[in-house]
Amino acid sequence: MTDTQPEQELYTFNADIQQLMGLIINTFYSNKEIFLRELISNSSDALDKIRYMSISQPELGVTDVEPDFKIKIIPDKTNGTLTLWDTGIGMTKTEMINNLGTIARSGTRAFMEALEKGGDISMIGQFGVGFYSAYLVADKVEVVSKSMDEDCQHKWESSAGGTFTVVQDTDGEKLSRGTKIVLYMKSDNTEFLEEKRLKDLVKKHSEFIQFPIELFVEKKVEKDVTDDEEEPKEEEPEKKEGEEDKDLEIKEEKKDEKKEKKTKKVTEITHEFERVNKNKPLWMRQTDTITKEEYAAFYKSISNDWEEHLAVKLFHIEGQLDFRSIIFIPRRAPMDLFEGKKKRTNIKLYVRRVFIMDNCEQLIPEWLSFIRGVVDSEDLPLNVSREHLQQTKILKVIQKYLVKKCIELMNELTENADDFKKFYEQFSKNLKLGIHEDSTNRKKLAEFLRYYSNKSGEDFISLKDYVANMKEGQKEIYFITGENKAAIQNSPFIEALNKRGYEVLFMTDPIDEYVIQQLKEYDGKKLRNCTKEGLNFDDTEEEKKRQEEQKAAFEPLTKFIKETLGDKIEKCVLSFRLTDSPCVLVTTEWSWSANMERIMKAQALRDASMTSYMMSKKIMEVNPDHPIVAEMNKRIKDPESNKNTKDLVWLLFQTSILTSGFSLDNPTSFAKRIHKILNYSLDIDPDEEADEPAPELNEAEVEEDNTRMEEID
Repeated sequence: MTDTQPEQELYTFNADIQQLMGLIINTFYSNKEIFLRELISNSSDALDKIRYMSISQPELGVTDVEPDFKIKIIPDKTNGTLTLWDTGIGMTKTEMINNLGTIARSGTRAFMEALEKGGDISMIGQFGVGFYSAYLVADKVEVVSKSMDEDCQHKWESSAGGTFTVVQDTDGEKLSRGTKIVLYMKSDNTEFLEEKRLKDLVKKHSEFIQFPIELFVEKKVEKDVTDDEEEPKEEEPEKKEGEEDKDLEIKEEKKDEKKEKKTKKVTEITHEFERVNKNKPLWMRQTDTITKEEYAAFYKSISNDWEEHLAVKLFHIEGQLDFRSIIFIPRRAPMDLFEGKKKRTNIKLYVRRVFIMDNCEQLIPEWLSFIRGVVDSEDLPLNVSREHLQQTKILKVIQKYLVKKCIELMNELTENADDFKKFYEQFSKNLKLGIHEDSTNRKKLAEFLRYYSNKSGEDFISLKDYVANMKEGQKEIYFITGENKAAIQNSPFIEALNKRGYEVLFMTDPIDEYVIQQLKEYDGKKLRNCTKEGLNFDDTEEEKKRQEEQKAAFEPLTKFIKETLGDKIEKCVLSFRLTDSPCVLVTTEWSWSANMERIMKAQALRDASMTSYMMSKKIMEVNPDHPIVAEMNKRIKDPESNKNTKDLVWLLFQTSILTSGFSLDNPTSFAKRIHKILNYSLDIDPDEEADEPAPELNEAEVEEDNTRMEEID
């Protein structure tokens, strides 16, 4: 060591940090890329501090020393180094020793304990030891730093072997202020010296750091040059008298030659700094300063959607909790919206403009998985782990506010009928899933439900409008579930409702069956399923008297039907919900409807015992005003006709299974009864044998027959 060089001072890492360094160096991690995020985050913190100092203590002349607040990234493939250079607050010699290795910090111990419990290396920033993530990719690290509190700069250096050195840096490039970290990359981590890789990492993790991040890039520029531009110019000899004319001729010839000369392209390579975090954090701006085009560009950048968003909301929550957020409703639902194993990347979580993760399930409930956006928290620690997220109460509060703001955004959409119709067509299932799962917001979500009805035509109707249009004295909201609108608008279940002028909602989405299990009423009005028992009307005394008389008159028939069908039905009663159909099958109030039974039978992994338990026996309701029922009531009084009447009962039962939305257990027996009726209508004896088949021809007869056909042709 020469006399002109300052003496190096050797220090030993704290025991905890030695253990941490050994773990980082000797263990392979698939997410080594987090080192860049951590170092940029540290640089951003240093810039935050110096900027605050420049505002709070202007007499220090911070901007006079260095006016720019920025971060530079310089890859050097030749020497295998990656340099991060910031103009932040910098460190003194003492701070370098204390911050980078000798003081036993609680964060180091806590981080080690978290790793032992199965934590992830990406948690490192949470514990204030993110600097050491540099050793994931580097064999040796140099840190040169200049603080405004000292006149000279110092260099910290370590190969993570348990010791580090600190020396006054007199040979390196002079820093005005800030810190320069040089990583000597491991041979298997040279990918982090590639320009594209570095740009991708900055875009992924540090896109919205509020200070400029500049990358030293290589630029190739092609220029068109002529051949003579590359040739050296010849010195002209002294001219003699009388040679001027000759020179003019030569010049003219050269001009002609230049015209004939061809140009060629030459590539020039230059290097310059290029800003890579060009997108500003939109959520940090005031809403009145953001244009529609900026919203659209930002939405596309975070969602990879080719279309613009349908609606957007930007908000800032302050108080005990401080976070900003911007949320978008897409124009259409993705095809894999309800794919269970799909990684949810709808909401990106940032902490003080540093990207943390994009698959945080605690941020937003599943029913809002279509929402796209950003949450930027000031309260969460940097780089929180999944285990920590599950325990923190901050995320639960953030989720509560996010859901509230999403509902507000949907309310805003209802002000434009066309936009809300587009939204409902794409995301109605999500709303219904929310009603099923989110008991807190169930009433609010019910306001967004829209259905067709027997009076709405081709337009949807809301529950609010339904209640407003209810007939005087109507106490219940009537609805019917089924496979599609065409199948249920002519259903026998709503014949009497149509005749009396009641409106009936058509619920054709399978998830509606789950919705009505949770949404028992709306605005004090009970929801009544028309396919189940208990459908009553406010009948007059005269109507009630007539019904009692009919019950007594048709009691023999209802008993006969029950005896004939046995355990196929629970009971047989007269129906006053029918006007045109002879009979229908209804279910009890607490059992599955026909539509629900169809849905459950279609489940590939259904529980057979559960299915048989919930498929309760049906109640057969017959229409006393229908001619078929009236005639059957007469015939059962004649014992000789009972056999045929029993066949009619079975036929009525099987047809009512179909018209009520159930599926036949034995289609063959139903087909045989239909064929039997066809035989009677065609005056064919069902016991008569079919005609004998024509006798087969021998070869000679076949040949003769073919010859005749040829003659005809």
